[in-house]
Amino acid sequence: MSHRALSARPVLSASRGLRIPAGKRHVEPGRRVATAAAAAAIRDLSEPQGPIPAPPARLSRRESLKDAKPFSDFLTDTFHRQHDYLRISLTERCNLRCVYCMPEEGVPLSPSRELLTTPEIVMLSSVFVSQGVNKIRLTGGEPTIRKDILPLMQQIGALRPHGLRELCLTTNGIALHRKLEGMVEAGLTGVNLSLDTLDPWQFQIMTRRKGFDAVMKSIERVFELNKHGAGIKLKINAVVMRGINDREIIPFVEITREKDIEVRFIEYMPFDGNKWNEGKMLSYAEMLGCIREKYPGLEKVRDHKNDTSKTYKVPGFVGKIGFITSMTHNFCGTCNRLRITSDGNLKVCLFGDAEVSLRDILRESNGGEPIDVEAYETMKVVEMDRRQRNSHQPVHLGLTPNEVKLLNVIGTAVKGKKAKHAGIGELEHMKNRPMILIGFELNGYLADSRRSIPASRSQALTWDTVRTPLVTPWAPNRFISWLPTISNSFIHGRQLRCFSHMSPRLDGEDKTAKLTHVSGSGSVHMVSIVDKEPSKRVAKAACSVHFTNELACKLVKENQIKKGDVLGVARVAGIMAAKKTPDLIPLCHPIAITKVTIDLTVHENEDEGGRIEIEATVACEGKTGVEMEALTAASAAALTVYDMCKAVDKGMSIQGLKVILKEGGKSGRWVDGVQDDLRESDE
Repeated sequence: MSHRALSARPVLSASRGLRIPAGKRHVEPGRRVATAAAAAAIRDLSEPQGPIPAPPARLSRRESLKDAKPFSDFLTDTFHRQHDYLRISLTERCNLRCVYCMPEEGVPLSPSRELLTTPEIVMLSSVFVSQGVNKIRLTGGEPTIRKDILPLMQQIGALRPHGLRELCLTTNGIALHRKLEGMVEAGLTGVNLSLDTLDPWQFQIMTRRKGFDAVMKSIERVFELNKHGAGIKLKINAVVMRGINDREIIPFVEITREKDIEVRFIEYMPFDGNKWNEGKMLSYAEMLGCIREKYPGLEKVRDHKNDTSKTYKVPGFVGKIGFITSMTHNFCGTCNRLRITSDGNLKVCLFGDAEVSLRDILRESNGGEPIDVEAYETMKVVEMDRRQRNSHQPVHLGLTPNEVKLLNVIGTAVKGKKAKHAGIGELEHMKNRPMILIGFELNGYLADSRRSIPASRSQALTWDTVRTPLVTPWAPNRFISWLPTISNSFIHGRQLRCFSHMSPRLDGEDKTAKLTHVSGSGSVHMVSIVDKEPSKRVAKAACSVHFTNELACKLVKENQIKKGDVLGVARVAGIMAAKKTPDLIPLCHPIAITKVTIDLTVHENEDEGGRIEIEATVACEGKTGVEMEALTAASAAALTVYDMCKAVDKGMSIQGLKVILKEGGKSGRWVDGVQDDLRESDE
């Protein structure tokens, strides 16, 4: 790389836009070392060595144009791909806990000092913009949970006069609606919103969090601001997984009927932790075929050179749909993307395991310490002094004294980028970061990708995650006219939720008892009930509240407890709890309960203080039993008794919760854990 290539596109100073609040210019003792190191490093590298050379002869305009490079050599690889799109991960954290994305125990997070500071992100952004990057996308984790996201975007947005054209955001939408106006003022031009389901119940099951209404509110807010000229390009990214949300492809397409939005379907990709196998992946060709069955007039839209998505449009629809085909039809030949992770590593390929630290090179100018606001301000002052003293010399490359080294490292990494990433067979065994630690259109995928592809589709479809429930009746806070309704041919007034099909059991399958909600690898999933026949089902659960003194039991029986009718309130609480069981127990199927009965009996002068016996009976006509509903009802009734009586008995206890009767379904009738049908036949 020649010096001419370095000086042809001088690096911007990243000092613009970063302000210190009034009264906060005092440098704490612990930070003086870092700022002093920054000043010393800049002076040592900035002072001219030896006699000052004469300035180079000025070239004519014709000669300058002849020698000028149209794009930075540092960002051009050996296959002549020009990388003008930079993705920066702002955080490793996320406010969702998707079952296919993040294990329940969470993700190991980097220490805060290892993550890029705001000044470091701004400095790197200015370096890349100075070399020709015109689009920056902020990702995560979930970028909106970063506390200084708005001032950070303002500083990056200030690079627009110097070549930045687009400032975009990838988000799950949970917190977007609260910060969207400030982001637009900072220069936000595009939002990619990750949303894999249009079913609020499925959303809660898959993410382990409530938040569907917040996501819808964010989408509505984008539409509202666009009516006032915000000009935000909105795209919804849905990762399509066989047997999970593939049945929602058509409803997603329907969103584009009346809204200027692009819905992009993403082929499921392997990363550390998402238990990927080829059977889970629904290919671009399959998705396209599904859509064409419903919309035979589907038209191809001309794609731009660097588009990752193959774009289509249904005639008469306002919006568009697209397919990101990383697995079956890679777009490596026109890739123009570079990625910076939240800990400051440069990745030239999403699927590559090679990384180089830009953070460490930046911090060399600050004694290896993170560059905070004070250190950054010191560096700015020293640089301005240096430029004034050496105004007769060619302007040094920007603010950081080691930008030459930074650009050389970036250039070397870009030059090492391969023609294309590995194929499916290699990718599933390749070690790579979890997706949440890279930053992509999805909000992460974590787990061990080193698993073999299943030998058959039957094996692939019994994978260990949540099965797709169909939509249940849902009453949002406000009517969303553009949200389509997903048809449900299985309701018929009985079962409110059904599940995607599963292949028949393989011959010779192990028939021994096993935990049906836990896969062979130990992961949790919801049991499919699609092949079950609806039948009348009954379950009865029992427990008791034991008192330590006679007074509580007496007051309950005489209805003299100050809080009111203990037995009556407990009965209502049990009935309500039975109906709310699917909201409380994650893997329970929401079903249509036909009857709930709560019986409470007071026994005085027994077991010293007496007790209240509780029995909860629940019935339904459906495809699964109601044992959990009965247990939940009995528990809630007992807890209500405890709550209302705790003022007069601090030592009471709840004991003996169990199912005492179960009827219906293939297993028949069970009493106290013993199959009653077998007992009767023996007699």
